[in-house]
Amino acid sequence: MKQISTRFSMAVHILSLITTSTNEVTGDFIAGSVNTNPVVIRRIMGMLKKAGLLDVRPGVGGAFLLKAPEDITLLDIYHAVHVIEGNRLFGVHQDSNVRCQVGRNIESILQFELNEAQSAMEQRLAQTTLSKLIARFE
Repeated sequence: MKQISTRFSMAVHILSLITTSTNEVTGDFIAGSVNTNPVVIRRIMGMLKKAGLLDVRPGVGGAFLLKAPEDITLLDIYHAVHVIEGNRLFGVHQDSNVRCQVGRNIESILQFELNEAQSAMEQRLAQTTLSKLIARFE
């Protein structure tokens, strides 16, 4: 089974680290915390920058948030890193046999249910801000 991209969890990690760190937060520092290659971090930070969530000072200046943590929701981060393609979390196979009762109906009926599930998940992500998440850290 294919998992949803880990870009989302890494993006939350990056923004949380920037918010809680008292030092300059560089790509290498973040990569050490996430335990991944700095190139991966720079790519995700580029997506977050494009979404208007953070900016990066050239050189070793570090990254900083462009919005307050209480104004950034998990849904904002989720959308920023393009976790899903075509705004659909779930894909449904197409071109089923229309002569079959199941084949004729499965796509539209199942897609409705999957859209409802995605909507519920996105509503939940919209309820949690970065500041609420960070408040739960030990």
